[in-house]
Amino acid sequence: MAVKIRLKRMGAKKFPFYRVVVADSRYPRDGRFIEEIGTYDPLKEPSQLNVKEDRVKYWIANGAKPTDVLAKLFKERKI
Repeated sequence: MAVKIRLKRMGAKKFPFYRVVVADSRYPRDGRFIEEIGTYDPLKEPSQLNVKEDRVKYWIANGAKPTDVLAKLFKERKI
């Protein structure tokens, strides 16, 4: 089972809001997930990322791979 840390889109049309979730890579983007570990709001200035850092580190240590977008956000935030 390939586990990914990725964004689940929420919010209204043209007003995106995302939840950071851990999910099996075979599940749909907005479908079933294993655990919700944070939120991401790109509309705030500057964009706002709130995650449970201990859970992110736990999942990465257990083989979960963040998507390219989240890897960039984690790198900026030094997680």
